Amino acid sequence: MPKPAANAARTRGATPNRRPISRRALPAESTANGAAFRPTPGPSLADLDFDDAYRRYPMTAAQQRDTDRRLEFWDGDTETAMEVRDGVTLYHEWPSHRLAQLVERIAQVRGKPIACYGATDLVFPAKGKRKKRVLQPDQSLFLRPERANLVRYSTMVVGETDYPDVVMEVDYSTDVRRNKLKLYEAWGFPEVWVSIPAQSPWRKPHGVTIHLREDGAFSPAPESRAFPGWRAAEIHAALHEERLSEGTVRVLERVGRILGERDGTGPDDDPLMRSQRRHALAAFVRRVLASRGVAVTANFPLDQPGFAEADVEALADIALRCTSQAEFAARLKQARDDAEPG
Repeated sequence: MPKPAANAARTRGATPNRRPISRRALPAESTANGAAFRPTPGPSLADLDFDDAYRRYPMTAAQQRDTDRRLEFWDGDTETAMEVRDGVTLYHEWPSHRLAQLVERIAQVRGKPIACYGATDLVFPAKGKRKKRVLQPDQSLFLRPERANLVRYSTMVVGETDYPDVVMEVDYSTDVRRNKLKLYEAWGFPEVWVSIPAQSPWRKPHGVTIHLREDGAFSPAPESRAFPGWRAAEIHAALHEERLSEGTVRVLERVGRILGERDGTGPDDDPLMRSQRRHALAAFVRRVLASRGVAVTANFPLDQPGFAEADVEALADIALRCTSQAEFAARLKQARDDAEPG
C-alpha cells in the first residue's frame, strides 16, 4: 500500500540520542505472577505465521529507513520485509479512514483532541544482539497526543514514547492473529482492534474484535477500555454505514461525554462545537425577537459583548422582555455585569 510522501522519512534519524526507558512509556500492569511487565521483541520471524497473503523479501536496515512502501512488518535480525500481496482496495482502506472520522466526532463532544496517525511506524528498538523491528498498523489512536512525545521521535518507539491507546488492523485478506497480534502482545500494546470488513470474501465472520491486555496477555473484550462504553458491535456497524445513523450518532455522543466527564471538558471546549452553539443560540434569539416585531441588524446578537457566555434561559428572558435591539443589548450588558465577581 503506498504511503504519503511525507512519511518517507518517518524513521530516518527518528531516534537520535535515545533516552532511557521511561516509566510513563511502559504499560502500568503486572504479569500473573506479580512481576512488572517488560516488553520483549516477540517471537522470531520463523515462529510467526505470515501465510500466502503476505509477500516477503530481503530489505537491509538502510533500505528500510529509506523506503516509502507500506510494510506490515520489518525484522532487523533477518532483514526481511513483509508486505500484503493484495493491492490497495477500497474495502481495506475504508475502515481505518472511517475510524478517524468517527473519532473526530467523539473528540468534538469530548472537547479535547484525539490524534489519528494512520499507518505510522511502531518501532521496537535494538536490544542487545536483537536488531530493530518495525510494525505498521492500519490506524493508531492517541487520546493524549500532547503527552506522547511523538514530535521528537516522529514515530512510536517502545519504551521511549507513549503507546497508542488503540491500534487497528484491517483483516481484509490477512489474519493478524497468527502473526502481528503476537508482536503487539509482546511489545506491550494496551488495546488492539481487529476489523474484518463486511465485504471481505476471505475472512468470516465479519466484525470487530477488541483485544485488551490482561495480566500481560490479550483477551477478547466486548467493549473498548480506551473509549469507555464503545462496544465492538457498535464500532463495526459505524465503520460500514454509508451515512451515520442516528443510533451511531448517539453512541459517539455517549462515548465523547464519558471521556469529557473524565477529563473535565465538554463540547464548549471544542472551537467548532462552541461556534455552532453560538450560532444556534443567535438564531433562537432572532426568531423570538422577530415573533415580537423587534427588528435587528444582520449580525445581531453575535456581535454583542457577553452573548457567547450567556445561557439559554437568560437569553430567552431578555428576548421576551425587550422592545428593541438597543434594549436587548442593554439588558445583556446588565446581566453580564451582574454575573461578574465583585
